[in-house]
Amino acid sequence: MSEALERIATALERLAPTPHPAPDFDAADAFVWHVAPDRLCPVADINRVDIDLLLDIDRARDTLLDNTLRFARGLPANNALLWGARGMGKSSLVKAVHGAVRAEGLPLKLVELQREDLPSVGRLLALLRDSRARFVLFCDDLSFSGDDQHYKSLKAVLDGGIEGRPENVLFYATSNRRHLMPRDMIENERSSAINPSEAVEEKVSLSDRFGLWLGFHPCGQDEYLAMIRGYCAAHGIEIDDDTLRAEAIEWAATRGARSGRVAWQYFTDLAGRRGVGI
Repeated sequence: MSEALERIATALERLAPTPHPAPDFDAADAFVWHVAPDRLCPVADINRVDIDLLLDIDRARDTLLDNTLRFARGLPANNALLWGARGMGKSSLVKAVHGAVRAEGLPLKLVELQREDLPSVGRLLALLRDSRARFVLFCDDLSFSGDDQHYKSLKAVLDGGIEGRPENVLFYATSNRRHLMPRDMIENERSSAINPSEAVEEKVSLSDRFGLWLGFHPCGQDEYLAMIRGYCAAHGIEIDDDTLRAEAIEWAATRGARSGRVAWQYFTDLAGRRGVGI
């Protein structure tokens, strides 16, 4: 019997993933969290644009930068929800703000967490809690469906439970939805529930746990063209106003929208045609 148990134990050890050692947080400024097995992978080159190139979002930019600077200096700061129109620079702003804070010489780390990995957030917080570094935990495109239970894991970040959120961790999320769930789903649950006010309160109140709400709204044509002109100036591409205007407006018309993302896509095409690297 003992030999059989030893064989079973040996087999289970082979199946179990070897836990990765705690990462060297001095090795990089940003990390991506992965599970199975749990590990923080350093990011050598962060995909971001300079904060000065993010136009038409001045209030959100200044508010988030000030909040992040205070946190990096060890002062009180709020978790932030960046919500609103797609393609208007929500995730770009988070990465740009991190770059601006690092440029100030402050040792702030950025850790990206995927929405589907939220159930593992407790293990991630335990790992970050033991570090002397300060972290912005970033979840892009956060939203929940009607039967999605991942939002309960998020409360560990926002409220911290009995142990409290680690003092050295701040949480930033982006979403197209202010309440992190579709409006039609909210109305659906309210209309079919015995107690409508309680039916969606638990999920809707999740967004209330963010101290900062920063809204992003669709841009107009002038702002759209200004974004492209800013990219051209930053990368040394010369183009006359009439040509830029005609091409950029046609580009937006084919996409059916104007946004910072569409502006960057047009600029990428323009730079490629001009033989300029970006």
